[in-house]
Amino acid sequence: MFKSLFEAAQNSTFKSPFTSVNCQSAASPSEVVSTPSAVPARLNDVQPRQHSSHHNFAAAATAEGDSCEFGSNHYFLLCGLGGIISCGSTHTMVVPLDLVKCRLQVDPAKYKSVFNGFRVSMAEEGVRGLAKGWAPTFIGYSMQGLCKFGLYEVFKKVYGDAIGEENAFLYRTGLYLAASASAEFFADIALAPMEAAKVKIQTTPGFAKTLREALPKMTAQEGISAFYKGLVPLWMRQIPYTMMKFACFERTLELLYKYVVPKPRADCTKGEQLVVTFAAGYIAGVFCAIVSHPADTVVSKLNQAKGASALDVAKQLGWAGLWGGLVPRIVMIGTLTAAQWFIYDAVKVALRMPRPPPPEMPESLKKKLGLTGNEQ
Repeated sequence: MFKSLFEAAQNSTFKSPFTSVNCQSAASPSEVVSTPSAVPARLNDVQPRQHSSHHNFAAAATAEGDSCEFGSNHYFLLCGLGGIISCGSTHTMVVPLDLVKCRLQVDPAKYKSVFNGFRVSMAEEGVRGLAKGWAPTFIGYSMQGLCKFGLYEVFKKVYGDAIGEENAFLYRTGLYLAASASAEFFADIALAPMEAAKVKIQTTPGFAKTLREALPKMTAQEGISAFYKGLVPLWMRQIPYTMMKFACFERTLELLYKYVVPKPRADCTKGEQLVVTFAAGYIAGVFCAIVSHPADTVVSKLNQAKGASALDVAKQLGWAGLWGGLVPRIVMIGTLTAAQWFIYDAVKVALRMPRPPPPEMPESLKKKLGLTGNEQ
């Protein structure tokens, strides 16, 4: 008996994990007749499950070899990681321009233009002086990026599921605005302490050269309020900025693929898709800079002025003063936003994350509106 079992095991098609099984092998009539009916019966018991568009995409994405399922906690964590990399790196790269921009806002009499600001700053502190504030910039905007991008994806899915697939498509601009505003609310709480330290280092001569030097001084002078007194104007600056950043990017990306890119997104290489991402990001960045600039000027001046309120600073600056430094900020924010979206999307590609295409009208809505095919 044992000998026959051993021979059967040796001849089994499953004796090796690398054995290829031929499912098309011929079967004798007797084998067909004697095949148990349990398998078909079990197959008949299986009912097809209904999935939402998110679930359909997730299943397809997993089948295509993506590293995580769309909308899973793993996916949201990787989105947060992408936000850390994109925001932390890009903001740190433009510290010299940000430094000059802040000084133009708080002392226009001394720093008369962008080029003059660079020249005066280098004459007083040398080339190394242009990097002042890089540490709080990197730490603060990395924390902000984690919340901004990670929570945006969370809120977009939560709100989209709450209003339903059809409404999520019809009112997608409102969905982008609500999700990005919610995410930025929390992102600014994470950013505020480092932003206050950065501005203090950059705009108050002789106050501190490093973050380690600035933090205890700020705490001794004004207590914990020193790090959060700019939170409200930070919300005023960053929430409109982020709402524009995400909503404008999402709709611009949709329009570029619809009217500018000569072939469907599915036919574009990943490199071509990243180029479109960069273009949509730059367009969004220009609008971001404009809508958020007055509040940015108030934040810069507020963190320099001890004991002043946001309203006091706004009255002191006047309407024209609120727009000081707009041109360098457009250049900075346009480039920054484009680079952030490019890096964020590149991280998704590198980590093999799901990258949903631009939204399409659900079939159920097409039927309600009497539309057929791809017509929208």
